[in-house]
Amino acid sequence: MMQPNQNILQYIPQRPPFVMVDELLDYNENTSRTRFLVAPDNILVFEGFLQEPGLLENIAQTAAAHAGAMALISQEPVKVGYIGTVKNFSVNELPPVNAKIETTVTVHQKVFDVSLVTGAVFFENKEIASCEMKIFIIK
Repeated sequence: MMQPNQNILQYIPQRPPFVMVDELLDYNENTSRTRFLVAPDNILVFEGFLQEPGLLENIAQTAAAHAGAMALISQEPVKVGYIGTVKNFSVNELPPVNAKIETTVTVHQKVFDVSLVTGAVFFENKEIASCEMKIFIIK
């Protein structure tokens, strides 16, 4: 099993085998972008493809990486969050094993410990999945 870049683990609370991002490619105040290699033994791979729950978790963990990076900049601990709602989840294609996917998350609104984000997953420069999420942070 390919281990995630140890660097990514400083930004997210998840740990193997449930890590669905390998690298935080870039981020700013409102957006983040990650890369993930779909490994054959990933727990959310079925019949050679990363399934819909894996795509949702990939978007959520990209949002977590963003929140973690912002926390570390502020010299705060990385907090645990959970998905409150998912809206308009669309999947055009499931990525196959050994695919490298890139995911972009944009934070549209943050009120107290709740963030409203949109996420999109790309494979071979095509958007293959997207959704809106409301994410709650546990203090």
